[in-house]
Amino acid sequence: MAFNWIISLRTKVITIVSDIFLLLALTFQLFAQDQNVALTIHLRGVIESKISILALSDSRTFKPILEINAKGNGDAVKLTVPKQKLPGEFVLRFDYREKESSTPYPSEKYFFINDQNLELWANPMYCNNVDSIYFQKDERENMAFTFFSKENGMHKEKLGPLQNLLLNYDDTESKFYQQGIKEYEHRRQSYNQWLQTKSIQDSALFVSHLYCFQYVPEIPWKGSETERIGSLINHYFDNMDFKDPLLAKTSDMNKWMDAYVNLYGQLCTTATLRDSLFPMAGKTAIEKAKQGHPLVYGWMVDYFYRGYETNGIMAGMKVLDPYLNDSTCLTSKRQEIARRLKGMETLVTGTIAPNITMKDSGGNLFDLYELKTQCKYILLLFWSAGCSHCMETVKVLYPWQQQGEMQQKIQVVAISLDETETEIKAYRQQILQHKGWLHIRAEEGVRSKVASDYFVLATPVMVLLDAKTKIIVANPNTLNELMTAIK
Repeated sequence: MAFNWIISLRTKVITIVSDIFLLLALTFQLFAQDQNVALTIHLRGVIESKISILALSDSRTFKPILEINAKGNGDAVKLTVPKQKLPGEFVLRFDYREKESSTPYPSEKYFFINDQNLELWANPMYCNNVDSIYFQKDERENMAFTFFSKENGMHKEKLGPLQNLLLNYDDTESKFYQQGIKEYEHRRQSYNQWLQTKSIQDSALFVSHLYCFQYVPEIPWKGSETERIGSLINHYFDNMDFKDPLLAKTSDMNKWMDAYVNLYGQLCTTATLRDSLFPMAGKTAIEKAKQGHPLVYGWMVDYFYRGYETNGIMAGMKVLDPYLNDSTCLTSKRQEIARRLKGMETLVTGTIAPNITMKDSGGNLFDLYELKTQCKYILLLFWSAGCSHCMETVKVLYPWQQQGEMQQKIQVVAISLDETETEIKAYRQQILQHKGWLHIRAEEGVRSKVASDYFVLATPVMVLLDAKTKIIVANPNTLNELMTAIK
């Protein structure tokens, strides 16, 4: 049985972990490059294309971080990949039109970025042909990975036939079979030694952190199939360096763990056995990762959280309790808390507020920077109809702001972080009772872009802006503080 790993973790108000500051500096310094990376793309072979850069996310999917429209006349377009995303795995997506009359058609190229500025020549129609999409001659990461993949395939070819022979041969007591075992073991060890050598040779490159997933563990050629699977499970983590934080930045880590879980799945013959073995799989893997880097430890807990939640394995969820409460375990949730706590330091009085572009409750496009109002101030209110503290604040804020003088001074933009059906129903009722405010709902709640841009950890949050300049005037925590800030 294979897990279908799909993120369904939903939280609206993020709880602040009191001792997260112990790991705050560690989280941000690990992957921080000294500078952004410039990516220059020469587009050819098509009339035009929208070019998107997608980065690997915490949910192990690729999400857009940059977009640009380009003409296909060979002119160079430049994108800047933010240092916070580096090093990492990316997808370069083209939504191109071959002719003026063509409808957009997609193509994608998987690639790596570390600390080197890149220049790329691309014909989107032949996106994965080496003569149609290529980097400058001195490019390091992708060239090294291409060479590694080619050599790796050649080495694996020497192992595959022997492994198939040993798995299917009928006379396991024959001298021929015993000689096959010796030959296979010799080649397995030689292959693993080659992997180690390549890892050392390319140690300065991000891609070298993917090589370890190719390691071939020892296979016992005697005993039942169940005994062989058990041996593979016992030796699965033999060559893995969980102290390497960059493991958490790879997509192969997810595939590698899927293969591990599926070994347990092969042993499951009943639902009861499944609910026993899969929690065991999680505990074993997490305990191994716990001895390594906090980011890898946190990644492993996230991985099993998604699997247990998606498959409804409550026994597995109980296994995770002590790890989820461990402050040294840097799950994606804790990393997001740390990022937002640090980000709060930037949203101070005198700075320009991040722009907000979303659809309002009437279906119209809202753009904060384009918002024109006769009021002196704009109040951004992040709230939720499912939050009692929010409702207490709104109950007092609305009648006060609706007074003649205040109504002329303050334009309220109420940004709802409601997510569940019950909350959304309550939200729709509330906006009918609070006319005069501009209402917006961020569909992904605290996980939405606007909540992330404003580093919202919990609701309600108020940000008072100068209506003309969009400069932050105050970050009032209470209505009294808001009243004091209004001049």
